[in-house]
Amino acid sequence: MIAVLILALALAMDAFAVALVRGAAGPHSGWRALETGLAFGVAQGVMPLVGWGLGALFAGWLEAVDHWVAFVLLSFLGYRMIREGLDPDDAEDAAEISGRSHFAALLVAAVATSIDAAAAGLTLDLFGPPVLLSCLVIGLVTLALCAPAYWFAARIGPALGKKAEIVGGAVLIGLGVKILADHTGWL
Repeated sequence: MIAVLILALALAMDAFAVALVRGAAGPHSGWRALETGLAFGVAQGVMPLVGWGLGALFAGWLEAVDHWVAFVLLSFLGYRMIREGLDPDDAEDAAEISGRSHFAALLVAAVATSIDAAAAGLTLDLFGPPVLLSCLVIGLVTLALCAPAYWFAARIGPALGKKAEIVGGAVLIGLGVKILADHTGWL
């Protein structure tokens, strides 16, 4: 079970970073923090199960493209955040746009940060505990890290203003580049 916890922590790091970014740019809301934690936790818990279920059938394909998919999705979200951070429109317009696209952006971020978890799911049989228990642990660890990360960052984000969105967008793009570089051997 220790190995599963270590895997869960490693898989949750990307989601944790994105939760911080979303929190810094997002509204002050305990519900949004819980919603973010749940979205990332469910995605991180389900994707290893998907990877395990698909098994060797698509393993080579998944490993060949997972980093590209994560890079494109995170770069898109980062670009969008930077664009919104640079937009001189008033905060009311930005809040309206943010509210409309919140769920779509949350879903994209949750999927983008959990793609590696699908690949990790191929190895779940090697850890010992039942696969469903391992997936539950991975999801709960991610939830436990992401909800407080969002809540904390939402508290300090307003002090940074639109700069938080610009920095957050750059962090998302950087995270996408890091995933791509790690998987392609650039680092």
